[in-house]
Amino acid sequence: MSFVPRRTYPSPLAGYEDAPPLPSERAEDGKSFVNPKSDGLSTAYEKFVDPLDNGRRGGFDVHIYYWQNSQEQTQYAKALWERIRREFPELRIYTFWDRPIGPHPVAMFEVDILTPAQFGAFVSWLAIWRGPLSVLVHPNTVEADVSRTAVEIRNHSERAIWMGERIPLDFTGFLKRLHDEGGIA
Repeated sequence: MSFVPRRTYPSPLAGYEDAPPLPSERAEDGKSFVNPKSDGLSTAYEKFVDPLDNGRRGGFDVHIYYWQNSQEQTQYAKALWERIRREFPELRIYTFWDRPIGPHPVAMFEVDILTPAQFGAFVSWLAIWRGPLSVLVHPNTVEADVSRTAVEIRNHSERAIWMGERIPLDFTGFLKRLHDEGGIA
């Protein structure tokens, strides 16, 4: 069973329709461009953009996978889980699962990111410290008039960010729930 809805996307230039043309001048490095001056930083540094969840759930979930039959990966994942709890106590860190759970086909643990500052700090740190493990970073969005299950499928697939090897997720449970909700035939 396959579910590929037709998508429409808002223009990335919404709000900039009347902006002057961008300069073509190159920066000192000769490669990058000189950008127009701004009155301040983007608000995205302080608050996740809509429709990301700025509430209790947080804007992003990070799933750190390890092959539970590999003693080396299991040991590394346990040590990483402990290090994250010690170095990032402000993050929400969940159970160290020793088996597949939900759409996650191998063992994993989850970390929730609640602010853009946490995202910048933790994801850049994890790029170095994830070692041999694969990582799924997916957004949590709040979207009116869209099935919560359809949103979860999109957030775990189309909007997913991967570090390391991509591990195919098992969407069977999501698709069954979507079918039961009348979202697909």
